[in-house]
Amino acid sequence: MKQATEKADFGGGCFWSVEEVFRTLFGVTKTTVGYEGGHVDKPTYEQVCTHTTGHAETVQVEFDPSKISFEKLLDVFFMHHDPTQLNRQGPDVGDNYRSVIFYHNEQQKQQAEAKISALNNSGKFHSPIVTEVVPAQTFWHGEEYHQQYLHKRDLGVCY
Repeated sequence: MKQATEKADFGGGCFWSVEEVFRTLFGVTKTTVGYEGGHVDKPTYEQVCTHTTGHAETVQVEFDPSKISFEKLLDVFFMHHDPTQLNRQGPDVGDNYRSVIFYHNEQQKQQAEAKISALNNSGKFHSPIVTEVVPAQTFWHGEEYHQQYLHKRDLGVCY
């Protein structure tokens, strides 16, 4: 009997780097880059980059919860980007690079909110976390040339 997988959707800057971080984790069965959180059907990369569609560059992570927990995915997410920057990560600026968690169920929502509260109270960051926690919406697959971009080119990071 095949073990059921779950999905988790994260936006934390350029989706190439976010995908590479999650793709290599034990228990992650699939990663897909795309667009979520906007108001245009079937957006293209070029449209999303105009900052008029409302979409975030997002990575949809499919994972086996018996091998990796959503909580561990949250730890990785918050470790690999700056969740205190509004609509930017490094040199990438715009709402499509915002820090966001699109939750798929109430448990994911509660865990994400609890993680943000704990991090804000920990003093780890010098500014408040601006990561949005919103219900999962339609996830639009990104163009094929964006899928596993860094892996296909044997690059470790974007910048």
